[in-house]
Amino acid sequence: MPSLSPALSQLVPYLAPVLLLCGSNLFMTFAWYGHLRYTDQPLWAVVVSSWGLAFFEYWLAVPANRLGYSVYNGAELKTIQEVVTLTIFALFSVFYLKEALTLNHVVGFAFIALGAFVVFRGPFG
Repeated sequence: MPSLSPALSQLVPYLAPVLLLCGSNLFMTFAWYGHLRYTDQPLWAVVVSSWGLAFFEYWLAVPANRLGYSVYNGAELKTIQEVVTLTIFALFSVFYLKEALTLNHVVGFAFIALGAFVVFRGPFG
């Protein structure tokens, strides 16, 4: 197996948690919202299915946070998770649920992104 370049190996601790959170959020989004296309299914069945998906979501989210805590603090990890969640949900909403992404959604997400910028900017003053 080829070894990583020194520059890339320094990025892995920063990128791995983000990639794991992306995978985790794909599972989470389908667990929480995927059943909306199947409203004819009984509620108990979609709850059990959602629990099954959430199992895999946890197998990615917990390691993401454990690994990420070596380079990010708790607030930064939560901020990354929220930005990833909104990004994946926006795509899911458009491509899976076939819902329109409206201007107020974009503006609201932009405000959240501004909040993320503030979290990562560092201390004021």
